[in-house]
Amino acid sequence: MENMPKLIPEFKAADFEKSLVFYTHILGFKILYDRPEEKFAMLDREGAALMIESLDSKDRWAVGIRKYPLGQGINFQIEVQDVDTLYLSIKKAGYKIFFEMEEKWYRRNDMEVGNRQFLVQDPDGYLLRFFKDLGSRPLRSN
Repeated sequence: MENMPKLIPEFKAADFEKSLVFYTHILGFKILYDRPEEKFAMLDREGAALMIESLDSKDRWAVGIRKYPLGQGINFQIEVQDVDTLYLSIKKAGYKIFFEMEEKWYRRNDMEVGNRQFLVQDPDGYLLRFFKDLGSRPLRSN
């Protein structure tokens, strides 16, 4: 468990088992450890970690009423080696892609950095933006 990321989001799941199947079988996350009696799991995919926990479990940090879609206004960017295969496996499994695959370049100071990316919602509505790094290039003038 060494070298864990400095930031690990924890998602509440209305149906813990359904979410666990989505993350492990569809998205390819591995269970690092779990507490089935608490409906909790720590997951990892290629160094990107997240936690899922049942919405029914004691929620000491709730700041408001939780309703679908959870995590409104935020998306979680996750780098993967093979974004195209993941994209196709999600579509094959029948999950709706929220934002189709694209190549997008973002300005970073005097350079541009590129992503091949798409977004999918998990069963509770959390937005996951999977991407492959396309490298960088000089800023193009308009």
